[in-house]
Amino acid sequence: MSNIPDDLSYTKEHEWVSGIDDGLTVTVGITAFAADSLGDVVYVQLPDVGTNVEHGDSIGEVESTKSVNEIYTPVGGEVVEVNQAVVDDPSLVNSDPYGEGWMFRVRMEGEPEDLLSPQEYTALTSGES
Repeated sequence: MSNIPDDLSYTKEHEWVSGIDDGLTVTVGITAFAADSLGDVVYVQLPDVGTNVEHGDSIGEVESTKSVNEIYTPVGGEVVEVNQAVVDDPSLVNSDPYGEGWMFRVRMEGEPEDLLSPQEYTALTSGES
């Protein structure tokens, strides 16, 4: 898949993470691959600001015309911001998954686990792994 940004980390559950190398607060969203697989996103439920999460927790949902899927947090810490724009307009997940369609920000505690490089995620989504 050619639209996988090189400056992000990824999960096997199709979330992306930015800011891992920049500091303690990271931004999380779902990948274009996930958004395309879901179809038209019609509803997004996100965690409350202040929620403490652990790596791998299910902390929200994305509902599309095809299915309902859980959102997992790729890092542990405290949710410090949610993207109200994506709650108000879920189609942002489809139209701009790596920009305006971001989901939430977490102030990380500890080191991130099990993140994939862009190359590893490309292999995963192309069926090579």
